[in-house]
Amino acid sequence: MTMITKIAENVYWIGVVDWGLRRFHGDELSTHRGSTYNAYVIKDEKNVLVDTVWTPFQEEFMEHLREVIDPSELDIVVANHSEVDHSGSLPEVMRHAPNAQLVVSKRGQESIPGHYHADWTLTPVGTGDKINIGSRDLMFVEAPMLHWPDSMFTYVTGDDILMPNDAFGQHYATEFRFNDEVDQQELYEEAFKYYVNILTPFSKQVSKKIEELVSLNLPVKMIAPSHGVIWRDNPMQIVEKYQQWAKQEPEQKAVIIYDTMWNGTRRMADAISEGCSAEGLPNKVLHASHTDRNDLLVDVFKAKTIVVGSPTFNNGVLPSIAPVCRDLSGLKFQNKFGAAFGSYGWNGKAINDIESHLQEAGFDIVTDPLSCKWQPSSDDLEKCREYGKKIAAETLKAK
Repeated sequence: MTMITKIAENVYWIGVVDWGLRRFHGDELSTHRGSTYNAYVIKDEKNVLVDTVWTPFQEEFMEHLREVIDPSELDIVVANHSEVDHSGSLPEVMRHAPNAQLVVSKRGQESIPGHYHADWTLTPVGTGDKINIGSRDLMFVEAPMLHWPDSMFTYVTGDDILMPNDAFGQHYATEFRFNDEVDQQELYEEAFKYYVNILTPFSKQVSKKIEELVSLNLPVKMIAPSHGVIWRDNPMQIVEKYQQWAKQEPEQKAVIIYDTMWNGTRRMADAISEGCSAEGLPNKVLHASHTDRNDLLVDVFKAKTIVVGSPTFNNGVLPSIAPVCRDLSGLKFQNKFGAAFGSYGWNGKAINDIESHLQEAGFDIVTDPLSCKWQPSSDDLEKCREYGKKIAAETLKAK
């Protein structure tokens, strides 16, 4: 069993490490390194629990809670966000702490009852509201769409700890609790992937919320999110990274994403890559059905130009390409170029469909779609190389 961790005087991490988690959000998100569900106890004149854990880990969580405090002695329970990986054990907590004040965001007045249909008295709070717990105050900052409408941050004065729920987190299981204790490359890979796949659509809100947070002039000694490790060594480093990522300033490189039936579209992808390379444009070729989609989207986030290819199958794109097209739109990537290509036998509808998806996603189309009937000939492959050169030229001159 994971041990509880004292993170400050009378402040404890009592979460759970989920080493085996490999898919999340209804199988939509890959979690190669597992995750944690973080919850925190603050002991003062009033005793506080901030967030809980996912229901399957409820028993272990309650054991951790009891190691620190008898649940009946809780005076305040804070639900920063109602998604069940953070609130799933709330009914069990409230069963043992029926007199605890349940603090939620203003939007949480809808989402918490919507999940649990329990007869709990809720205390809604907004940005700047405070609750004194003795030697400390709890201060609240609403954070709508980071990443749900009901999301908020809890700030603990005195200890200067920001508990921002889903913001600044990572799906990263580790035996250690703090950022300075883990592999830094792994940590930032997971923090970046988390941002790309969860928070990219809300980049404008991220920028505004960070500006608001900075304007409050709150000293921050520690950032304790609800997934992954706690930032105690230079905690604002992850805030600075979020500010950078929220700008969505891609690198001058291309990602060529494809799937293929009989290698025609693959050969086209390789030739387009050769054309890009000939002009000095860094590029990567990704076979969609052999590449984890969430990892693929990390490469998409980084790159200026996204080139997508598919043969026509059942009058559309191959099944592995369809969710990629959906994600390109749903994640609201900014400042991107796009181009489409593919082979076909009876009709070339897939290629036009891809271009339409790229346009709907807000990508600037750098050149007309490129198609090839049946298997590409040597002349077709040369056209693909020229196509890659044209894409490279447009990408390299972009600012």
